[in-house]
Amino acid sequence: MAFPQTFLEEIRNRISVSDVVGRKVKLQRRGREFVGLSPFKPEKTPSFTVNDDKQFYHCFSTGKHGSVFDFIMETEGLSFPESVERLASEAGMQMPDRDPQDAVRAVNQASLLDVTEASAKWFEAQLKTPAAAQARAYLDKRGVTQEMIKRFRIGFGPSARTALVEHLSARDMGLDKIVEAGMAIKPDDGKAPYDRFRDRIIFPINDARGRVIAFGGRAMSAEAKAKYLNSPETPLFHKSRVLYNFSGARQAAYDTNSVLISEGYMDVVGMARAGIDNAVAGLGTAITEEQIGLAWRMAPEPILCLDGDAAGLRAAYRAIDRALPLLKPGYSLRFAILPPGKDPDDVVREGGAQAMQALLGKAMSLIDLMWEREIEAAPWDTPERAAALKKRLREAAARVGDKDVRALYGQDIKARLDKLLGEQGVPYQNSGRHRDGFRGKQNPRFRSQPTSEARRSAISTGATDWSVREALIVLCVLQHPAVLRHERDMFETIEIQTPALDALRFAIIDYFDALEASAETDAGLDNSALTRHLISEGKQEICERLGNMPEARRMSFARKESNLEDVLAGWLEVTRNHHKLLTLTTEQKSVEAELEIELARDGTQNALERLLAIKNEIAALERGDDSAA
Repeated sequence: MAFPQTFLEEIRNRISVSDVVGRKVKLQRRGREFVGLSPFKPEKTPSFTVNDDKQFYHCFSTGKHGSVFDFIMETEGLSFPESVERLASEAGMQMPDRDPQDAVRAVNQASLLDVTEASAKWFEAQLKTPAAAQARAYLDKRGVTQEMIKRFRIGFGPSARTALVEHLSARDMGLDKIVEAGMAIKPDDGKAPYDRFRDRIIFPINDARGRVIAFGGRAMSAEAKAKYLNSPETPLFHKSRVLYNFSGARQAAYDTNSVLISEGYMDVVGMARAGIDNAVAGLGTAITEEQIGLAWRMAPEPILCLDGDAAGLRAAYRAIDRALPLLKPGYSLRFAILPPGKDPDDVVREGGAQAMQALLGKAMSLIDLMWEREIEAAPWDTPERAAALKKRLREAAARVGDKDVRALYGQDIKARLDKLLGEQGVPYQNSGRHRDGFRGKQNPRFRSQPTSEARRSAISTGATDWSVREALIVLCVLQHPAVLRHERDMFETIEIQTPALDALRFAIIDYFDALEASAETDAGLDNSALTRHLISEGKQEICERLGNMPEARRMSFARKESNLEDVLAGWLEVTRNHHKLLTLTTEQKSVEAELEIELARDGTQNALERLLAIKNEIAALERGDDSAA
């Protein structure tokens, strides 16, 4: 079947050639292109290139050349209709019905482009007329040079009601086409169409090929109902799928491997005047999923430049929510929050390109801004409020589309929560273990120094001895990860003084949290999967030492074949005894210090009795460990 050109072009706009080719060929970026080894014949030196800008691949070793559809046909043996259907499905597009009017629509599109191009030329000419004096004064005040006016084809729509309609009609462009292209408004009462853009500075909007498809107009009158006005939705223009200056910024974006997304036309023009040529704008609306995809065709981490006021932050937060399901390895968003009341144009006019670059250098990652949003959203000074914060962040991480990115988001958020809640002294966290940053180190501020009683050695790993209790606590969870479904908080907060065991404990927790964040807990929560993961993290030796310790066989609840109910009962007993022993040890130190004071005062009896009772209880616990082992 014949497919409408508009349909095929939309697929190309949504799916880049490099994304499709990259599934079969390892590509490396070189300037505007990607290079790799030919998929069509063996070679040692890369001769295969992909150009997303021009939407083709080329193999110098075989001479094969084509579009994204051609590549699917060449490598998978599909027909053209089959390749279109495959890519349309990936792009989330419904296949069109067979329509004999496809050719008619293609001709119609071309005629609409004629209307928009003729309109752009007319607007440009009008900016030079006496009627545009106010508009020229405004542009001059904003520092817009003649070079910028020419480069961006800035024009002016006079206040006359039908000036453009008359101009286009005189060139045999029918009223229906003028209205369909969005250049005129047709009243519902049947009266004659009139110009849409009147008494406005005009900014042409181009498609990816640089063709004028729509316009944006900035009102000159303070009484205008809308300060900025865009073309309506037309067969040429879908606002959610277009970025202003996309075609103009691509080269600079490729050269710098970065692209800036601002809020308005003047921001783009202002930055270009300062030599920042890799800027686009989102046409006055919150950035859409399609616009994020367009920006990723230019650079892997576009930077959103937003005003630091409430409206700008709301726009940033909406962008976060829209981007989360789209995130994939290497592709994200960053956010440059400008001073309140300042837009990029203000920044470059007042401080030049250096001022803007300084702000861009401080751009926040998506996860950093998402974190700030949630901790500022509500208090988290009680266990209940802290739990709500934790829930919000986990739900956000769970929305990440890519499996690997989602897992790492879960790990990163977990580490941040540990540090935040611990450092703020939330009561139920005070006895826990806290880490500084992603896969970070333990915070020594929260570590009690081990005592001789608590460090009774069972086996050794390197130069570090560990107690049977601590080893059993970690071993049981290693053998039976399902323990974490029931006692995750206790496993995290119990004091473990052996660094190697402590590190293994948090590696297990990170794995569990990543599974939970990805909604794959059931599939991955078993000993084999956990062990494979820990081995990949470089913890094979300590896992083997734990599995080979005598207590792993002598204590029934620590065996792999034990049922979960027995494991939980034995594990809880050991864990509670361990906690009690550490508490008693701490109290013993306190009493010994008190005893020294009382000895100096000759009042020793009470302290001695307390100290003796504590030592007896510790000894009983130690004997219990010995008998159990």
